[in-house]
Amino acid sequence: MIRKIILSIDGMTCSACSNGLEKYLIKQKGIETASVNLIMANSTIEYDDTVLNQEKIEEFVKQAGFKSLGEFKEIKIEKKSKKEKIIFIIFSILAIILMYISMGHMLGLPVIDAINPHTNPINYTYTLLILTIAFIIYGFDILKNGYKNLIHLTPNMDTLVGIGVISSFLYSLYSMYMIIKGEHSYTMDLYFESAAIVIYFIKLGRYIDGISKDKTKEAIQKLVKITPETAVIKVDGIEKEVTLDEINKGDIVISRPGERIAVDGEIILGKAHLDESFITGESKPISKEKGGKVIAGSINYDGYLEYKAEKIGKDSTISEIVKLVIEASNTKAPIARVADKVSGYFVPAVILIAIITFFAYLILGQSFSSALSTFVTILVVACPCSLGLATPLAIVVSEGKCASKGILVKKSETLENAQKVNTIVFDKTGTLTYGKLKISEIINYSDMDNEKLLQIVGSIEAKSTHPIGKAFTDYLEENKIEKIQIEEFENIVGLGITGKIKDEKIILGNSKILSKYNVENNHIEDEENLAKKGNSIIYAVKENEIIALIGVNDVVRENAKELINNLNKNKIETIMLTGDNEKTAEKIAKTIGITKVIANVMPSEKANMIKKLKQEGKYVMMCGDGINDSPALASADIGVSVNTGTDIAMDSSDVILTKNDLSAILNLITISKKTIKNIKQNLFWAFFYNSLMIPVAMGLFRAIGIYINPMLASLAMIFSSITVILNALRLR
Repeated sequence: MIRKIILSIDGMTCSACSNGLEKYLIKQKGIETASVNLIMANSTIEYDDTVLNQEKIEEFVKQAGFKSLGEFKEIKIEKKSKKEKIIFIIFSILAIILMYISMGHMLGLPVIDAINPHTNPINYTYTLLILTIAFIIYGFDILKNGYKNLIHLTPNMDTLVGIGVISSFLYSLYSMYMIIKGEHSYTMDLYFESAAIVIYFIKLGRYIDGISKDKTKEAIQKLVKITPETAVIKVDGIEKEVTLDEINKGDIVISRPGERIAVDGEIILGKAHLDESFITGESKPISKEKGGKVIAGSINYDGYLEYKAEKIGKDSTISEIVKLVIEASNTKAPIARVADKVSGYFVPAVILIAIITFFAYLILGQSFSSALSTFVTILVVACPCSLGLATPLAIVVSEGKCASKGILVKKSETLENAQKVNTIVFDKTGTLTYGKLKISEIINYSDMDNEKLLQIVGSIEAKSTHPIGKAFTDYLEENKIEKIQIEEFENIVGLGITGKIKDEKIILGNSKILSKYNVENNHIEDEENLAKKGNSIIYAVKENEIIALIGVNDVVRENAKELINNLNKNKIETIMLTGDNEKTAEKIAKTIGITKVIANVMPSEKANMIKKLKQEGKYVMMCGDGINDSPALASADIGVSVNTGTDIAMDSSDVILTKNDLSAILNLITISKKTIKNIKQNLFWAFFYNSLMIPVAMGLFRAIGIYINPMLASLAMIFSSITVILNALRLR
């Protein structure tokens, strides 16, 4: 059986790390797919549990040169500790001192005679050595990680830095040996400060990078924080305060006014108004009483509630949302795969260029120190940190932005492709309308009164999950009419429902159901009159005779007209696709501005309509309620489910609108366009930077006075990364 696990990974510093680990995992027997997320520091792995278990997978991670921290449970935003800040400040001061000692005399600055390279070269050398050793200890994790990845044949940014630093340090030790022997000219061949300052700038970059990455996670973490840390449960009539982890399914949880609901559940006692706006987007508090469902994180305004815990921990609505967002950020958009592929080849290529340049300098008669300096400069300046951040940082920022706006995107690919959409197909009931249907008119042909008629119809409709069925059950409850026992209930997909009452078969549905049961329709004129008023029409048939026509009205979503108008302005074609009566559909379509209507369509036919539109060369988004629209949602290029938030994981759709707000569709397309533009900008600057800086580092422009040393190279590398980070954060 194929299982999925998300592991937290330690030790990744650039895209070469994540790309190398991903490649290594995919090669292993039993692993079906693996996706590594550099920003979130985790990996989503699908594996065959008959071949592997978590322990074996974690061993693979270790073999690749990284460390698994176990199953990914929460998004950690680790604020910089006071100790870490103090250490960073100390080394910032030491870096300034080191630069002053090593370069002050070149700039004509006053120098302490005891460590003057001209008058006391040995003291000068020892001072640089001591300071450099301190920096090597500070950056030992970089050197260790670079070595491990080189051994595992997955060289990364740390490998480049490590080779450069160690090369500089070893050659400086040789120069130091020559100075002690009396060859004082070697003071000009010391590169201790280069090794130290390169480490410092890498640490500086990571310090800034860490802060930036944490900012990208904040929107997602806010979702987790909306649930309380503790709750009160009732055990044998006694109240007990517990943490959320201690709540079990079936426990009775208590909520008082002003408190947040701890877990998803069902009310068994009490009545209150709840604010569920964070999930449903409904700004007004909703009245809930016995039998009603509560969602974790909702605010209890004014009542005492006791509710039975149903969805706890990973199964809760909030956890499901967070899981979907995390999994989405772990998937690779096509544009990200290009960057990953390039960076995977980039590091080995840089090492090769550096080695070739080193030997070319020696062959051309340049000094060993000059060749070494160029070798180190190439390795440092070409670190692909900015290349690795270009795509995942923008994607994660956008995923967080989408989540904060109530848009759950299941795959990064969807976020990339949403900007291609040129045709949006809408379901009617529950999508363009609220799906809160009300009985508006009854044409009764039977000898029963309306109340008796609706008791029969409502009792059968109560067994249906369709929004129309809710209109009838609401009527029965509001008028306190008891339901009748129904036998042999059957759902006829796309047509209606049937059931037996005292051996009499009752058929309920649209006009198409009449031909299925060979019922003659003598009431077409009445149907048309009801349809003109915007009603969805239900035929009631008893003993093959039509006994009533019932009109059910729905309310159009308040922002539907504005959305359609904005989509038309953006030259995106809009189509209504519904199983409802053509006249009813056209009336609603005209109200909101949709010009193309395809009505009287079965659920299975909806999928064929979507396929037909795609064959015409259109990039199609389907927006539906996720129930009878599942085939169409799955067939579309992008399937969007409008949902109330209580059943968040819909397999058929690519996007879930948790706030039940259609305007989020335009937000998704806008975010997609801005994200792709941002990624292209990031990739351009990353590629442009490396394309420009490697030849400069090689010394190809030295003749015209343009060249850099290892210290400037490390500073340039940090500047490149910061440029990409700041550009990606603009998406916020």
